[in-house]
Amino acid sequence: MEAVADRGNAACTGRQNSGRAVGPYQRRRPAETVLYQLVQEHLETFLALNGDGTGEGLPGYVERDFRKYLDCGILARGFARARCTDCGEDFLIAFSCKARGACPSCNTRRMVEIAAHLVDHVIPPVPVRQWVLSLPKRLRGFLHRDPTLAGRVLRIFLEEVERALRRECPDAGEKARTGAVLFPHRFGSSLNAHYHFHACVIEGLYEAEDEDVRFHAVAELSEAAILQVQEQVRRRVLKAFVRWGLLEADARDEMLGWQHGGGFSLDASVRIAAEDREGLERLLRYCARPPLAAGHLQWVDARHEQLRYQLPKPMADGSAELILPALELLERLSAFIPPPRIHRHRYYGVLAPNAPLRPAVTALATEQTQADSEQATSASAGNGAEEAASEPSPSEEKPRRPAVSLWAMLLARIYELFPLVCPHCGGEVEIISFITEAPTVRAILTCPSASRAKRRRSLLAGGRRSGKCSTRRSNSIRSIRNRNTSSTRA
Repeated sequence: MEAVADRGNAACTGRQNSGRAVGPYQRRRPAETVLYQLVQEHLETFLALNGDGTGEGLPGYVERDFRKYLDCGILARGFARARCTDCGEDFLIAFSCKARGACPSCNTRRMVEIAAHLVDHVIPPVPVRQWVLSLPKRLRGFLHRDPTLAGRVLRIFLEEVERALRRECPDAGEKARTGAVLFPHRFGSSLNAHYHFHACVIEGLYEAEDEDVRFHAVAELSEAAILQVQEQVRRRVLKAFVRWGLLEADARDEMLGWQHGGGFSLDASVRIAAEDREGLERLLRYCARPPLAAGHLQWVDARHEQLRYQLPKPMADGSAELILPALELLERLSAFIPPPRIHRHRYYGVLAPNAPLRPAVTALATEQTQADSEQATSASAGNGAEEAASEPSPSEEKPRRPAVSLWAMLLARIYELFPLVCPHCGGEVEIISFITEAPTVRAILTCPSASRAKRRRSLLAGGRRSGKCSTRRSNSIRSIRNRNTSSTRA
């Protein structure tokens, strides 16, 4: 089904204010975007230049990712057909490509879905700190080419972070563990190839206590402790590269003598308080963000040969934008597409899949989510007896399939847009079929129903005369918001 509307780096927006005006859902049109035009017009040339006939050109998954993106959100490739239960108006919802690197819309949906899942069902209500590790350029190429090697470096990094937390928790037992969610990044903010790690680490240690778990919180993590982690990671990684045969001993000794961290950079300045769940979700969206903000792209010339990319922050030389030839931008984007069957985020410590304490720790996150949902329900119950009476009771509401509710709730969670509410009369919209055969797709797209539009206009006119149209729309929006909140967050 069509993915979340393309909004680039929506990680910075966070959850929107539920009190703002709710607008009707508008189907996205990817063919009108600059990025889609770039791939559509220059992909074949790019593939021809990189296919030298020796078999050493672009990996096959890169070409497949770009071609799938060209089908994303295009009604001619198939769609879901939805219908309003009140006025009978039909809506067409294009399928998404679910690509892993090229499509900004599918990447944005994945970003929001991951952050929502981690906040609601994985990370307990405790302080969380973001650790960002960058390595010297001399070593980054190995991590780009070898995911297994990147995983080994990541484990060294997390082991040193856990040791630092253990030093700050003298009362914790030997088996106490922290928990973390890791996001390997293959890109930098200026669309450069920059392999580095973002780790959201629980600020403390968990250990088993009788039939429950006990949390040892870190009172304060000093700057000296963070620098010690950086130095230990530096020494262990360089030693490991020599042991793996990827670096000479003389080169290691030379790099150990470099000043200012020797190319290793560790930042741990961002800390989220235990009660700031919205701040945690914003941080997780930032860590899971796509490499490109498609809304920052513009064509420089009418011939579509050069593009301007507005940077999220100025570079070291003060430049706030990049001017790139079309083929160079495609080359940069191709380097950001991860290989298949490589996880986009990983778990560590008590949050690891097979960790003995994972069920007890993640249950704390679910309890917090249920408490927030009950509080929101209690607050909405005080909106007035008349509004409450007009809403359907939970037993009267029709249950929705999880996939449908999730797609609608992801849109509502970011933008307060409810695609399952009719924009014409406020009635509820139900998906009635999925159209994939080309003749049927062509017939529906080329033959709109005039009689259905006439029926909708007559129903709208009657609703305006009776004054019920706006009330029904408001009640439907409120009903879907409450139902999706309870079903997705509980």
